[in-house]
Amino acid sequence: MVTTTSAPKPAAPRTSRRVVAISLAIVAALLIGFFLFASLYSDWLWYRQLGFDSVLVTQWIAGASMFLIGFFAMAVPVWLTIQLAYRLRPVYARLSSQLDRYQEVVEPLRRLAMWGIPVFFGFFAGFTASTQWETAWLWVNGVTTDMADPEFGLDTGFYLFAMPFYSALLGFVSAVLLICLLLTGVVSYLYGSVRAGARDGGRWELRISKAARIQLAVLAGVYLLVQAASLWLDRYKTLTETGDLITGPGYTGVNAVIPGQAILAGIAALVALLFFVTAVIGRWRFPLIGTALLVVSAIVVGVGYPWVVDRFQVAPNQFTLESQYIERNLEMTKNAYGIDGLEKTETTAVTDATPGALRADAETTASIRIMDPAIIGPTVRQLEQFRAYYQFTEVLDVDRYEIDGQSQDTVVSVRELDLEALGDAATWQNRTVVYTHGYGLVVAAGNQRTTDGNPVFLEQGIPTTGFLSENPDFQPRVYFGENSPLYSIVGAPEGSEPVELDYPRGEEGANETKTTFTGDGGPKIGNLFHQLIYAMKFQSTDILLSDYVNPDSQILYDRDPYTRVSKVAPYLDLDADPYPTVVDGRIVWVLDGYTTASTFPYSRTVSLSQAIADSANPSPTFAIDDINYIRNSVKATVDAYDGSVTLYAWDPEDPVLQAWQNIYPATIEPISEMSGELMSHVRYPTDLFKVQRAMLGQYHVDDARSFYQRDNAWATPNDPQDSSRLQPPYYLSMQMPGQEEPTFSMFTTFIPPGTGTASRNILTGYLAVDSDAGGDAGTVAEDYGKLRMLEISADTTVPGPGQVQNTFDADPVISGQINLLRQGQSEVLNGNLLTLPVGGGFLYVQPVFVQSSGGTQLPTLQKVLVAFGDEIAFEDTLDEALNTLFGGDSGADAGDGEVEPTPGETAAPGDGDAGDGGTGGGTVNVEIDALLQEANAAMMQRQAALQAGDWTAYGEADARLTAALERLIALTDSQ
Repeated sequence: MVTTTSAPKPAAPRTSRRVVAISLAIVAALLIGFFLFASLYSDWLWYRQLGFDSVLVTQWIAGASMFLIGFFAMAVPVWLTIQLAYRLRPVYARLSSQLDRYQEVVEPLRRLAMWGIPVFFGFFAGFTASTQWETAWLWVNGVTTDMADPEFGLDTGFYLFAMPFYSALLGFVSAVLLICLLLTGVVSYLYGSVRAGARDGGRWELRISKAARIQLAVLAGVYLLVQAASLWLDRYKTLTETGDLITGPGYTGVNAVIPGQAILAGIAALVALLFFVTAVIGRWRFPLIGTALLVVSAIVVGVGYPWVVDRFQVAPNQFTLESQYIERNLEMTKNAYGIDGLEKTETTAVTDATPGALRADAETTASIRIMDPAIIGPTVRQLEQFRAYYQFTEVLDVDRYEIDGQSQDTVVSVRELDLEALGDAATWQNRTVVYTHGYGLVVAAGNQRTTDGNPVFLEQGIPTTGFLSENPDFQPRVYFGENSPLYSIVGAPEGSEPVELDYPRGEEGANETKTTFTGDGGPKIGNLFHQLIYAMKFQSTDILLSDYVNPDSQILYDRDPYTRVSKVAPYLDLDADPYPTVVDGRIVWVLDGYTTASTFPYSRTVSLSQAIADSANPSPTFAIDDINYIRNSVKATVDAYDGSVTLYAWDPEDPVLQAWQNIYPATIEPISEMSGELMSHVRYPTDLFKVQRAMLGQYHVDDARSFYQRDNAWATPNDPQDSSRLQPPYYLSMQMPGQEEPTFSMFTTFIPPGTGTASRNILTGYLAVDSDAGGDAGTVAEDYGKLRMLEISADTTVPGPGQVQNTFDADPVISGQINLLRQGQSEVLNGNLLTLPVGGGFLYVQPVFVQSSGGTQLPTLQKVLVAFGDEIAFEDTLDEALNTLFGGDSGADAGDGEVEPTPGETAAPGDGDAGDGGTGGGTVNVEIDALLQEANAAMMQRQAALQAGDWTAYGEADARLTAALERLIALTDSQ
């Protein structure tokens, strides 16, 4: 009996799993797409609200265009290469068994590979090209500069705009051709167009079909033509290459390297023609010999000959042969860094502190800043913070205002929020809709102090009081600052109950006042779609669910002035020090923007981060660090209330700015639109001045011989308070030789270069720049940006900052009094060491502050150190110190001349009103001890001078003893 069983039915495909998987993939793709859309759309909303949406659209269009160009420029040649190599394969070629196996593996994937490989390389090329859109757009929109390079006579605009594009283009085309060559070889070998192996006699041979030969030879020829063009372009690149002596070609470069590159370009073009001939006649010998000749020529002409010229012709006669090229480097470098208008004056500095020496500089001495913005930050915070959720910057900014018809140097800081101090109260509601803005600008006189050493505030308090608040249109609220919250939601329909905390005080005993933002400061989020967009951006469901989000709500974010300007003007390098000021009743942030380049011919290259780094800004970073051209082309402002950004074309003649204006039209206002009040607060930018002083250390000379011999090279001194970093430049109102009156300026000093025991900390140069742009609307003061340098004669030895600081620290009288100030829980802080060209010499001024070493820190000004030549003085006020230094009468009055200091420490204030800093209190014991020690030291010095027979020193010591005793008697009588 035969039985049969039916075969089991195959399991039905589980379509449900497939459907679920496809559905999940679609959902995931939609989510990813929506997240990308949300990011792009929120960016567009931000730019549109600011009125700079054209900037973002330009970037999108340019990036997408370059992506498409790069994609097709790579994908199409690769696709054609693969198609030609496959379609022109020999149909009946005898293949090895190994190739047969390769084809069996490849054939099922051939169609996918023929399309997938071009797309793969196309995407990489597209992304690479999209990152180079700025290079391409600058080439298209480049302008001429009407200045020719000294070697080829080309307009320098070619080097700024065209050469970088041509270099990138040739590199891209070379990459495309190399990939096409590689793929042609692989496909040709795989399908038998190229066969390599041993013949029957054992001899190895390479066989190439006619079609493959033509394709390979043409590609190789085109590649060599591109290399010929690249070698020709390298001739121009030599003008931006830095050598041992200068940037740009010297004698060897002009007479060996540049001609050698031209010869190599010609040889490469000739070898390319030989490859084209091979494509027709089928002879590989000539192009291969030509290629070998090209390699040998590159070694001989490109390396060997320049070495021979440099070693045997230039080295023994370097200055004679290089002098004209050094002159080129000097001229072009000075132009590129804006130091070609330097005004130099040689001075023989006076070193004797004689009575009345400062009478001619009375206005300068009256403006000397004794309130160090880098030290008094904690004092301002203690006196003006009022609540823990407010904060001030650690380092205050420097500005000037006209008060009662007189220009007053000031130190300023904005009172901003510190949400970290909310602690447990830092809920989403508090962080986002309640604590939304800071309040007020604190302004203190730079040259004044209270009796107990605190700043003299000209604008202060909550609500604000002072000379700025007298303007009925003054707007003290700070929604946009350097420490603003990540984002805030503000705004409400008219008549709604305010929810934003304005300031911690109110009418009729209320403990707070609230407000509602009424400006146009951020994108609207009154509808559900926009709420969803920003909920995804900030990953916060509270934006969707909160009842505080209403139809008139705006969301404020990217509120740091630096961030806002860098986004609307991405082509600018921004100064590291935005500063607040008040213009037409509004607090605005002022930022300086630079256009830079690295391809200016014959200009010295400098590291931007290294040139700018000093004790005030130890580690700056820049996207492009090595530059050889810089201009302060743009002044930008950011309104602290509504965040509006305005860009002004400060240097409309700058060709780089002109090119960017062609790319981003209608985004920059002409300087004629700048108000007179804003103009009065514009200043010369710090970072540009640092770069210029870095170059002037070597490029202040005018002749090639001095440059070559380095016999007059200078260096920036290290900060006396931080020997590992350079001393920063300082703003100060002063009068340089050649000026009719003091003006707001910035200065720096120079000393001889050297390290360790080989260094000499003496003053060799003094550089100042006029930083006052005037007060006329749309018109820059004639002398603004004028660089003035004092070259100190070698016949006179003037101590440098480091030497002066060492003298202060080593003096037994001063060190004794400093030790007394350090008694108990006190800490002594040396302020900025200022250098001023007054009295025919150089005056050093350093304020000395005392603060508690633990607990509440409140630095107060207690003493002032001054030096002139080899003479020093150490008194309670600058006015007293100057009079003591200059024989009892300096001839001028300082800003603190009417202050009678109260010795002792000041108690930390509470949360009440603060303004005059209080009179403090404390004890006179410290002062009595200091005077006793000073008198004892003077007595010992007098005795030593008597024994040595030095009557001059005896008289000086006796005068110091008498002065100390008189002050001691006056102090004890007052008790």
